[in-house]
Amino acid sequence: MKRQITGLHAADRSATEQAPDGVFLVCVQRVRFQRQAQKPYYTLALSILEPSRFAGGVLSSRLYCSPKALWKLNWFLRDFGYDIEQLERDEVDEKQLVGLRGVVKISHIIFNGASLLRLDGFAPADRWEELSPANLDNPQVA
Repeated sequence: MKRQITGLHAADRSATEQAPDGVFLVCVQRVRFQRQAQKPYYTLALSILEPSRFAGGVLSSRLYCSPKALWKLNWFLRDFGYDIEQLERDEVDEKQLVGLRGVVKISHIIFNGASLLRLDGFAPADRWEELSPANLDNPQVA
């Protein structure tokens, strides 16, 4: 069976153009719930909007839904502007997540020999100007 995999020919190049650890303004491109016995999670694909040199790139990571990790999922949903009424009813609608914007802080870690992207923090999109790397390096701003 043949499959067309968009972007396969450029995969070798994109590995060297990987987004570095830091802060990015992103838009939720795709969300998918993965059910595992002990640790269910959401797989996220976040399209980079800023900084402009990384615009169009995609960050992929997981947000776990285990009882010990729900605080991080809640933080993500609140800062990305998810519907508060649904959140208060403990409901997550994957379709409503697509298109939400926010700021994410990432780092790369090695776990069991694999390089993984970790989501370290979140902020509302309207805080991008004060949190952007250009402004963090300039104490005159904000």
